[in-house]
Amino acid sequence: MTHSQEKVHPPSPTPGSSTGKANPPGMKKVAAASFIGTVIEFYDYNIYGVAAALVFPTVFFPALGAVAGTVASFATLGVAFVARPFGSILFGHFGDRLGRKKTLIVTMLLMGVATLLVGLMPTAGQIGVAAPILIVVLRILQGLAAGGEWGGAVLFVSEHAPKSKRGFWSMFPSLGGGGAIILANATFFAAAIGMSDETFAAWGWRIPFLASILLIGVGLWVRLTIDETPVFAKQVEQHGTARTPFLDAFKNQPKQVLLATGTAAMTLSLTYIGGTYLISYGTKILELPRPYVLSIAIVGGFSISVAVILGAVLSDRIGRRRMIMTAACLAIVWTLMLFPILETRSLFAFALGVPVTMFISGLATGPLGAFLSELFHTRYRYTATGLSYSLAGMLGGAIPPLIATPIIAAWGGFAFGLVMAALAAVSLTCVLVIGETKQLDLDREDGVPVS
Repeated sequence: MTHSQEKVHPPSPTPGSSTGKANPPGMKKVAAASFIGTVIEFYDYNIYGVAAALVFPTVFFPALGAVAGTVASFATLGVAFVARPFGSILFGHFGDRLGRKKTLIVTMLLMGVATLLVGLMPTAGQIGVAAPILIVVLRILQGLAAGGEWGGAVLFVSEHAPKSKRGFWSMFPSLGGGGAIILANATFFAAAIGMSDETFAAWGWRIPFLASILLIGVGLWVRLTIDETPVFAKQVEQHGTARTPFLDAFKNQPKQVLLATGTAAMTLSLTYIGGTYLISYGTKILELPRPYVLSIAIVGGFSISVAVILGAVLSDRIGRRRMIMTAACLAIVWTLMLFPILETRSLFAFALGVPVTMFISGLATGPLGAFLSELFHTRYRYTATGLSYSLAGMLGGAIPPLIATPIIAAWGGFAFGLVMAALAAVSLTCVLVIGETKQLDLDREDGVPVS
């Protein structure tokens, strides 16, 4: 075993246990740091999704036509989801060995550089087939960074938080994701109303990518000012660090990794359908005005944010499992209704469809950070949490937007709704099998089972 060299400051009383104040000193700073950092990270990640829906089919895949170009554009979006598990393993390894803080700084730098280069990328008309190839490479780098980001940000808060309020405090990274959806769509909305469609397609889409560099400095400053988590510090002091966190996770809790993946798949499918795919669907299939579609996407960002808060707060009262089960049951019903409602082609239907989809996702996303943190043991928690979330991203975030266009074109929206409902049913089953976790201490000894 080896020990981290990170300077730590174990607080008193001990977070992660049943003792301690509900709002210990420093929690607001830790929560703010995780929130701001995740806003910046996933702003970069989300603007790619918006651009993939609006302009990338014509900018990078013009020879494929409308339908195939959209599929190819979302395929590049999906490439990042394939890269995310590898990012979880890579950065999880260092996060479990060197500490949460150092690793999160690296993930932010990697995401920022990759996003800036996307904004500088020549089009297919300028450099031919090299353009989509380079876009895929940069998207892989974004995926690697995102794979190490969310799990680490969640642990940074949950491992500081008191047990009684762990759900509430652990929601801030997910709340940052909602803020990123708002910010990304608002940036594109401002660009869309300030220029013509031709100008936007020619160079206006680059502005959100280039502007992200201004946010990176803020995020780095925030993360450099906070200390390592006390739960990780205790693990290092008493037991050292795992040599192979990835192997230890699959040796000790393989079933939990797979069940956690299934649990998180539903909320990610709703988020990326509601926050990304429906932007493309609204503009290209329903032929709604792009500024209107983007304005509703902003409302969707607020909707998921409100639901994240509600789901997290209630999870501290009634449990993580009950909240995720409630969201899954709602999702099964709603996804079967969603596309028949949208196919009425009314502005009101779209204004209803996106926010409701995002709200249901938020109800499950709110308790998810605490739920995954509580499920795994400290010495490989970063790796296992990030890997479960990233695998869920592949299953729920990458595949549904990729297959939506051809399924809807061939069999209609209700058929795709069945796919979404099936994913929600999988999540419902998985969380039932796992059981409740909110009673567990994060610094418990290995071998303490989940109820």
